[in-house]
Amino acid sequence: MTVISYITILIGAAERGAPPREEVGSLSEVVIGEHESFEAALKRFTKKVQHDGILSEARRREHYEKPSVRRKKKEAAKRRKGAKSSRRS
Repeated sequence: MTVISYITILIGAAERGAPPREEVGSLSEVVIGEHESFEAALKRFTKKVQHDGILSEARRREHYEKPSVRRKKKEAAKRRKGAKSSRRS
């Protein structure tokens, strides 16, 4: 599964006179400014994808997880979080 299947990058759509796109659920878009380099836009894009959690969700959904396994993972995360907070106190 590639990152491109989840993500779109709009490069100067306003300059080309392209019609505005409809909102799509989980796609991240970065519009590159007139005097902005591609590297800077790519950096903003990767930060936005990281913040939106797109890649982590794709990894999570890569394989089917039985409800019992999902429940055990959730309980383990809860225990880890509790242990971490008790160490800080």
